[in-house]
Amino acid sequence: MNTNSLVEQIYIVGPGSLNITLLTACFISMVFTMQIAKEFLYIDAASAVGAVIIIAFTRELSPVLTAVIIAGKIGSSFTAEIATMETTEQIDALYLLNTNPIDYLVFPKVVACFIMLPILSTVSLTTSIAISIFVAFIMYDIPSSIFLKSAFKALCISDFLSCLEKSICFAIIIAFVSCQWGLTSTGGAKGVGNSTTSSVVTILLTIFITDFILSYFMFQTTGSSIAQANNI
Repeated sequence: MNTNSLVEQIYIVGPGSLNITLLTACFISMVFTMQIAKEFLYIDAASAVGAVIIIAFTRELSPVLTAVIIAGKIGSSFTAEIATMETTEQIDALYLLNTNPIDYLVFPKVVACFIMLPILSTVSLTTSIAISIFVAFIMYDIPSSIFLKSAFKALCISDFLSCLEKSICFAIIIAFVSCQWGLTSTGGAKGVGNSTTSSVVTILLTIFITDFILSYFMFQTTGSSIAQANNI
């Protein structure tokens, strides 16, 4: 595996995707907090707002939304790059140069996604929680102390680990599926476009199906985190 290529891919997947990840986390957390806080205040359950929000973002929203962003931005880029090389016979040229295209093109992308997606999910989660605390306080007068007390009583280390585990699974899906569609692209420029579209659609469907399966096995047998946070 080419080290320079790995460093380049890490930068593309990580710092290159940080801005859009942060923006998405900010606005999704604003909307989600507005909806949750309003309804919970109506039933006089302000003390449960922090628990619901942190569990939702840790278990589902942060890893899934980050993966969707990376699928659209990075997965499509990977497919288009490799598909273009395939249609212009650059892949064949690598074989002539005694260079394995899998080692040269695919592995750096897989490793970069494997390393950076959990980090991006963690950054997204942290940003979402911070914005949620701010919105809950400014718009609904929920003190940050009550929000955080509820949140940390509900959150377990296993929830955060599940976030990382999901991110790793999604990273592998994004990298392998996007590269596979690129390597099997045919039909010139039109084929590149078709492969890129099919790649993103396949990645998203696979992510959603995988998320359901992982969530079922991770959380189906666990008790209520909200009940735990409120000592019910």
